[in-house]
Amino acid sequence: MKRPHRRQFLHLAAGAAALPAMSRMAWAQAYPTRPVRIVVGFAPAGAQDVLARLIGQWLSERFGQQFIVDNRPGGGGNIAAEAVVKATADGYTLLLVGPPNMITATLYDTLNFNFIRDIAPVAGIVRVSNVMEVNPKLPINSVPEFVSYARTAPGKINMASAGV
Repeated sequence: MKRPHRRQFLHLAAGAAALPAMSRMAWAQAYPTRPVRIVVGFAPAGAQDVLARLIGQWLSERFGQQFIVDNRPGGGGNIAAEAVVKATADGYTLLLVGPPNMITATLYDTLNFNFIRDIAPVAGIVRVSNVMEVNPKLPINSVPEFVSYARTAPGKINMASAGV
């Protein structure tokens, strides 16, 4: 029996290694074959809803399939997150994630899901900077200084926030 030359062997090995990847790529090109839901954990007309609708429209135009925004407000986004966790993991139910999802994951001990374990990131679509400002008359130059000041002066600090 004649043994293949090293170069032929390497070509065959590379082809065999690429075959499973090629079949997955061919399968992925068929997505989506039916409407996709983008679940938003907040009410219509808010920032996340507007973002989901803009992204949904762009995806619909790009893929030729409907991307439907499904608002599930309440629980700081936990109602929507739980609905997505319980949905079939087939790529047809997406969750628009924002800072509230990360915050509530640290606040609640009794959620019916683990956000880090049960949600897989697909794509980053927007970055938002958070800024903390204080009156220049206060003796504060950093977040740890602010926390220390707040602990020593309970009830004397007012704040404004876009959320709770």
